[in-house]
Amino acid sequence: MPRTASARTRLALAAAALTTLTVGAPAAYASLDARPTATAGTRGDAYVETRLLFGTERPDGGPDVTDRQFMAFVDREVTPRFPEGLTVHTGRGQWRDARGTVERERSYELVLLYPAAAAAQRDPQVEAIRAAYVRAYGQEAVARLDDRLSVDF
Repeated sequence: MPRTASARTRLALAAAALTTLTVGAPAAYASLDARPTATAGTRGDAYVETRLLFGTERPDGGPDVTDRQFMAFVDREVTPRFPEGLTVHTGRGQWRDARGTVERERSYELVLLYPAAAAAQRDPQVEAIRAAYVRAYGQEAVARLDDRLSVDF
């Protein structure tokens, strides 16, 4: 009898866990796509943060993109499209190129913030920046990361 009660207890716990996972999972996944909403203690408006990651080494072996060249690129290609503001971070990065080689290089991270309601209009502008850098400096790619968040200025 104790053995049967123990088996029933384990079965009940497993069923409860499975119910929690299957019922809770859709809500958890749905929240990833949801727009930020104002809740108690939350400030700000719905914004998109786009981060672009730019490498500086040229796949063709040409000279690395310099700070002066990168900032001229920002002035020419980014500022006219995002005059409201931006942030540039410098760093060191690595990634696996098209040949499978791990490349380590000096890099730049460009951070752009814009209202979520304007995301459809801003997307082609972001893509134009990526394409311009690939063309200008012979890069294989410029990484793009987008995230929705709440912003208060």
